[in-house]
Amino acid sequence: MTRQALQQVFDEQRLANGYELVDGVAMHAENGKRFQIPHPVLKKHIDIGQFVELRIDSPRFSVHEDAPEKCTCPTCNGEITKPILSHAHPATLLPLPTQNVPSRGWGEDFWVRIIEREEDYFKGIVDNPLYETRLHELNQGDEIVFHQDHILAVHGIHRQELITGMNAADLKELAQWLGSQPD
Repeated sequence: MTRQALQQVFDEQRLANGYELVDGVAMHAENGKRFQIPHPVLKKHIDIGQFVELRIDSPRFSVHEDAPEKCTCPTCNGEITKPILSHAHPATLLPLPTQNVPSRGWGEDFWVRIIEREEDYFKGIVDNPLYETRLHELNQGDEIVFHQDHILAVHGIHRQELITGMNAADLKELAQWLGSQPD
């Protein structure tokens, strides 16, 4: 049996109810500094065993009926057109008791632990119990394949590891990018 390339697995991967991985690069282009993602030089050094944050969402669902007319994001103060549930840390690092949150079709940020990499494609293990599992059918412990453009964050525990793996040109590029970021 031949092994499928991660890109092919990604192209064939489907989540229930129209859920898809959110393209972080596109979200950054659309929202600018209000939606920060890791610089490509950081993504270049992501490796097996590290945690990255992804988001899934579905256009089939919209804002909940009891939402105020204009919700604002507590992080960037921008207007929220649809709530996004999130997990601050992977469950492996910070286990939390099961949360009883009603499924409403919202988007969800979650952490995965990288188990394989082929150029710009990754395979990871979902490392959070997801609130919307009933709708998207993605569970903690499931494998998911994604492109580096889907990565929203690299967990902070990997900062030193990422930096020590960089050459002088990468470090210079990273320093320039960090110097251009708001405090």
